Amino acid sequence: MSKQQMIDLIRQRNSSASSDFLVKFDEEALRTYLRRLTTVQGHRGRSSVWVRQGISPASTPRACA
Repeated sequence: MSKQQMIDLIRQRNSSASSDFLVKFDEEALRTYLRRLTTVQGHRGRSSVWVRQGISPASTPRACA
């Protein structure tokens, strides 16, 4: 799927995301976001899960001032 096709699908699911904003992301980031949007809008309930990808930490330390 092309980058533009992913942007179009994301905008169908999240109309508040502008094309100008989405074009700044690489294809892997868009693919991950599209997968998450698709999961969130689909099946819901106790058996519904979303697994965080290992590409980003669950939390980050805050630098002391």
